[in-house]
Amino acid sequence: MGQYDAIVVGSGPGGASVARELARRKLRVLILEQGSTAPLQGTLTQMAGIAAVPGKAAFIHRDASLLVSGVTVGGTSAINFATAAPPPEAMFAAHGIDLSPALAALRAELPIHQLPDELIGPMAGRIRQGALAQQLAWRKLDKLIRPQTCRTGCWRCVYGCPFGAKWTARDFVDEAARSGATLLADTRVNSVIVENGRAVGVRYEGGEARADKVILAAGGIGTPRILHRSGLHPASSSFFSDPVVAVMGQVDDIDGGAEVPMAAGLYLEDEGIALADMTLPKPMYQAFAAQVGRLDRLAAHGRTLTIMVKIRDDIGGGIGPRWVDKTLTAADRRKLASGVEMARGILRAAGATNIFKSWHFAAHPGGSVRIGEGVNSQLQTGTANLYVCDASVIPQPWGLPPTLTLLCLGHRLGNWL
Repeated sequence: MGQYDAIVVGSGPGGASVARELARRKLRVLILEQGSTAPLQGTLTQMAGIAAVPGKAAFIHRDASLLVSGVTVGGTSAINFATAAPPPEAMFAAHGIDLSPALAALRAELPIHQLPDELIGPMAGRIRQGALAQQLAWRKLDKLIRPQTCRTGCWRCVYGCPFGAKWTARDFVDEAARSGATLLADTRVNSVIVENGRAVGVRYEGGEARADKVILAAGGIGTPRILHRSGLHPASSSFFSDPVVAVMGQVDDIDGGAEVPMAAGLYLEDEGIALADMTLPKPMYQAFAAQVGRLDRLAAHGRTLTIMVKIRDDIGGGIGPRWVDKTLTAADRRKLASGVEMARGILRAAGATNIFKSWHFAAHPGGSVRIGEGVNSQLQTGTANLYVCDASVIPQPWGLPPTLTLLCLGHRLGNWL
């Protein structure tokens, strides 16, 4: 392929954001994405192809827990719960990074809203009642959702919204393309081309492309693997993953199961524990119940309240060339146990019985090429003209929805390069 000003590897929030900013400045931008451009259909089959292919987007650890990510244009934003948490200022300020200008610019244009009451389902409402009865600071969460387009009785956030109600990084990819960027999908990048100590392009399956700047945004797993294959990173990278447990209980006066998840919740920053309502599509609920042997609950989906318990886990484990593995530390287990007990209390206060919990899983791999270690405050690696802009660079244990932070990092980098 020809010469570009910048190559962006990956089209999740970080990659899409930096690509859009560069393309707006009329730079020649090439976006390389391993996943597909297929329109989101809101189906289980498509979601499984994006997030459940073993070794590509899904990884099973030694303790039988599952780590998932999204391999498609837009990355995991295509199938996430669309929750917008602002960047933790102090974490980035410690590295000389001020994301407040980027955050202000993005808030001015993105559909960041709390859901109006008419879009909050009966299960989320009952969970809120239980939380308030426990005197917990349960509040509506900011969502990347267009309320005027969103539908009541819909469960498709995690399947990939087919109605355009949920904002995804595909929106920024489309904007970049309209500004002249080139998107090459279904393309796996193998390595970075380095000449005389400088990144000058990438090799991908079927060819190579050259550019003045290379930005890796292949995610918390993909980016360290590309760096390793390029001889620029160790064979194993420790990381965080934000483990989650779903705590579930039955109520007999609701027949639901189809509503926007994570409408409200709480975050205990000091403890590193987050809780939120998390009504799931029926097949996902049944998989969670079956995994822990609760076959007696398989038919109770429409009557089951579900609370997500997510923790800020310790950085550890390893991302290797062909494997990913991370188990809970003793501190992680204590956090999960504390969060699960809080969730049980909420469910009991909401009138739920037959309470049980899932095995833990995770969907936020990051911290594998950390600011201050793998990259500097401008997100540049030790190799000139090679940058990273995805969850890999988050410098500390996390525990938050990362989308808005990654958009801010991409906005900042795209305006600095």
